[in-house]
Order: sequence, then structure tokens, then C-alpha cells
Amino acid sequence: MSSTYTVLCINASARGESSLSRALGDHFTDEWRVRWPHDPLLRRDVGLSPPPAISEDWIAAAFTPRAERTRSQQRLLALSDTLISELRRADLLLIATPMYNYGMPSALKAWIDQVIRINETFTFDLARGDWPLEPIFAGKSLVLLTSSGEFGFFSNGPRSHMEHLTSHLRTCSRYFGVNETFHIAIEYQEFGGERHRRSIKDAHNEVVRLVENLSMRRNVGSGMM
Repeated sequence: MSSTYTVLCINASARGESSLSRALGDHFTDEWRVRWPHDPLLRRDVGLSPPPAISEDWIAAAFTPRAERTRSQQRLLALSDTLISELRRADLLLIATPMYNYGMPSALKAWIDQVIRINETFTFDLARGDWPLEPIFAGKSLVLLTSSGEFGFFSNGPRSHMEHLTSHLRTCSRYFGVNETFHIAIEYQEFGGERHRRSIKDAHNEVVRLVENLSMRRNVGSGMM
């Protein structure tokens, strides 16, 4: 078992200090740092610095064998290479994101499109039949910290059929190399009031419990990540 774990923290909120998901992510990394001060912590703020959307030229470059790429194609893929390198290093992937219009922010989708890439995070082989895509990475844990303006999106709540944020991320996480996922949510932001305050408090308390649980598993060598 490695003596350190690398944590990659992705912040996806377009807001700064007023962001609930960002505050939740900061709380997680602060708690982690208290327990594991020597773990490498990588930060990628796609909310404040969004990756560009992929283009036809980007797709052509990604599908061109590495040895045959032009310098222009190499430049097109440079950011993608960096983002994939960060993901490759990560043992624990932390994604702190709001729900925008019942799904993920466009900046987070842009990050996903940059990192899920043929022969980098997945292979493609039609000999596998109807499931030709196979992830390259494995053994990572994913912590999803989310916030939403409404409520009832999870645990078969009244808006569970409208939830396209974590369902999308869980599907994509296979190509991040994720084997287990943990989710903590803040709700009721647009309503405010006691329910919202309680949701924030409960989420921050859950963060502490999750870090403690992951730390305990790590201490006893039970195979987290």
C-alpha cells in the first residue's frame, strides 16, 4: 500500500466564495489535510477557468496515432494531456459541483470531454462485441459533493426523475478508473430557511464522517482506492 494518496480536487462552480459546493469541497480537503498532511493535493478549478469545448479538429487529433500527429494537433491536445496526467496520478477524485438546470455545469462537461479520450483513458476494440470501450485506469475512489437549488433529487425523492448530475457523473466515472463512489448533497438553496440551513450543516457533518471513515479504512489497510 502506498504511503501517500494523491487527491485531485475538481471545483466546477462558476461562483467564488459564495459557492456552497466549493465550500463543501474546501471542508473536505481541510479535513483530509489534518489527517494526511503529506498527501499530494492537486486542484483544478474548471468553474473559474473552464477548459475549452472540444472541436472537430480536436477530435481528429485525438484519433490520430501519437507518432503521426502534427505540431498543431499536439498543441490542440496539450491541455487534455495535462488533465489526463492529473487524473492518472489521482487515487482519490473529489468533484465539488453545483447542479445547473438539472445537470452538470458546462465547464465540468468540458473537463470530462477533455479527459475521456481514446487510448488515454479507454481503449476501443470491436472484438469485444457490443461493449467495445474498456477503461484503462482502475482502483480510484470518487467523492461527489453537490449542491442544488431545489430538493428531492436523491433517494427516490419527488424530483429523482429530474436528476441528471450525479447519474451522468457516475456513468462517466468508469472511464476515470473509479471503483467506488461517495455522494454528499446540499439542497434547498432557492428556498432558503431552516431546511436549507439544516441541509448545509448536515452535509458538512457528513464530510467529516466520510473523511474519518476513509481514514480509518486506510489506517487498517482495508483497500480504499
